[in-house]
Amino acid sequence: MRIGIDVGGTHTDAVLMDGMEILCAHKALTSNDVRQGIIDALDQVMTEGRVDLNAIKAVMIGTTHFTNAIIERRQLSPTAIIRACLPTGSGLPPMCDWPSDIASVLGYHGYMIGGGHLFDGRQISSIDETALDQAITDIIYNGVKSIAVSAAFSPANNLHELKIAAQIRRRIPDASISMSHEIGRLGILERENAALLNASLSELAAKVVSSMEAALTERGLQCPFFVSQNDGTLMSAKFIARYPALTFSSGPTNSLRGAAVLSGMKDALVVDIGGTTLDVGVLSNGFPRESNSHIAVGGVRTNFRMPDILPIGLGGGSLVTDEGARVGPQSVGHKLVSEAIVFGGSTLTATDIAVANGSVKVGNTSLVQTLDPALVERSTKRIHDIIDEAIDKMRPSETPVPVILVGGGAILVSRELDTASSVIVPDHAGVANAVGAAIAQVGGEVEQIVSFSKQDRAHALEDLTQQAQAKAIAAGADPKSLRLLDIEETSVSYMDDEAVRIRIKVVGELRHTK
Repeated sequence: MRIGIDVGGTHTDAVLMDGMEILCAHKALTSNDVRQGIIDALDQVMTEGRVDLNAIKAVMIGTTHFTNAIIERRQLSPTAIIRACLPTGSGLPPMCDWPSDIASVLGYHGYMIGGGHLFDGRQISSIDETALDQAITDIIYNGVKSIAVSAAFSPANNLHELKIAAQIRRRIPDASISMSHEIGRLGILERENAALLNASLSELAAKVVSSMEAALTERGLQCPFFVSQNDGTLMSAKFIARYPALTFSSGPTNSLRGAAVLSGMKDALVVDIGGTTLDVGVLSNGFPRESNSHIAVGGVRTNFRMPDILPIGLGGGSLVTDEGARVGPQSVGHKLVSEAIVFGGSTLTATDIAVANGSVKVGNTSLVQTLDPALVERSTKRIHDIIDEAIDKMRPSETPVPVILVGGGAILVSRELDTASSVIVPDHAGVANAVGAAIAQVGGEVEQIVSFSKQDRAHALEDLTQQAQAKAIAAGADPKSLRLLDIEETSVSYMDDEAVRIRIKVVGELRHTK
C-alpha cells in the first residue's frame, strides 16, 4: 500500500492506495504550516483506511516548498558559481540575466576560469588550476558553502565539472555542490541558472527532508518516502536533498499523471482546476508533454525538464466582479470556506456561481438564491469562455479534443465546452494530484549531442539508453520494470560532423514497493 500526498496553495490532498485501488481519500485546506498539513493528511487517511502501519510500503509527497522559496526569495543560501569556459563565454558572465532581488539574495559570487569542452566532447582548454584555487580561496573567505559548478558543454563531457567539484570538496569538505550536467540540459546559461537555484536550496532541502522524516517517524511509519518531481517521476529522500529544484512544477505534473490513471486515457488534454488557478496540460503516452521552450522560475531563465503547462488565474475561490463580467485572477484561496457567500461570508466567488446556477450543492445554497440571474449567467458564461480559451491555446489544431477534468474546482464546469470533443470527469477527480503522486514511477533521462559521422546511430542510442537506465536504477527503479518512454532526436544546424541532439527517457516501477 502507498500513501500519496499533494500540498497545493489551497488544498492538501491525500489518498491511500492498494495497488491501483483507492481505499480512501482526504481533501483539506492547506495550513500555514505545510508540515502540519502533511501530518494531518497522514492521520486522516490512516484512520479512515484502518490499515496496519506495516502495510504502508511508501509515502509519496508532492510539495511546493522549493518553488515558493524561489518565488518569495526566502530561505535561500548565499551561493557561488564557478564556470569553466574561458577563453570562450566571457561576454555572458554568470547571473547576467537574473532579477536583481534574487541575485542579491544569493550574492554576486561568480567566477569564470579556463576550461570546458566543445559539443563533441573535445576540450576547449585545460582547467586553469591557478584561477580555480583563487576562486575557491575567495569563496572560503566569503563563508559561502553552497556552490554551483558549470562548464561549457558538460552534458557532452562532464570531466571538468567533476574535477572542479573534487577540488572544492578537498578544500571545503562540508560544501554543498551542484553540478550543472546533473540538473539542466544543453545551453550553458540556462543550465548554469538551474544549478545555481538548486545549490541555493541546499540548506532548505536538508531541513525539509529532516522534517518529513520526523513526521513519518512520529506517526510510526517506518517506510521510505519519496517526492514527486516535475517530469512525473519520483525521487528518494536522498535525491531530493541533492536536487530540490527538480520538484519545480511537480503539482500540475501529479494532476496530469493522476488524470491519466483515473480516466484510463493516455493521450488527452487535462484541465486541473483548483481553488486558485487552472492548469491546462497535454498527456502524451500517459505522461505530461514536456516544454521545448525555456522556463522562467521566479524570473530566472532555466532549462529544466518542465511540463508544458498553461496556468490561468481561475479557480473555485476566484473573485467575481464587474457584475459577473470578470472572474479572477484574484482569489480568496484557502479562505474559501470562510469568505465565500455559500459558507456565510460576503465575497462573491466562482464557487458561489456554480451553486447558484444549480450545477453543484455545497455550503448553504439558500444564501445565493437572491443573486441576480443575469449576473449568474454572465459569470457562468465567462468561466466557460476562460476554460475554452485556455484549451484552445494548448490543443494541437482547431479540432475539438478529449478533455479530462480534475481538481476540486471541476465543479465550475456545468456546460459543454466548445473546444472539447468530450469531457471526462473520472471518479476521485478531486484528488487526482495525490493519486498522481502515489502512482508515480521512477525515471532516468540523458541528453547529449552526438556525431553520427564518428559513431554509429544504433550504438549511440544503445549507449544513451543504458545511461538513462542506470540513472533510473540509481534513483530507485526496479531494473526489471524499466521501459523506454521517449526518444527525441534533433539535427543541430550550423555544426559539422552530422551533429544530432538526442534525449532519451526511461521509466520503471519503484523498487521494493507494491
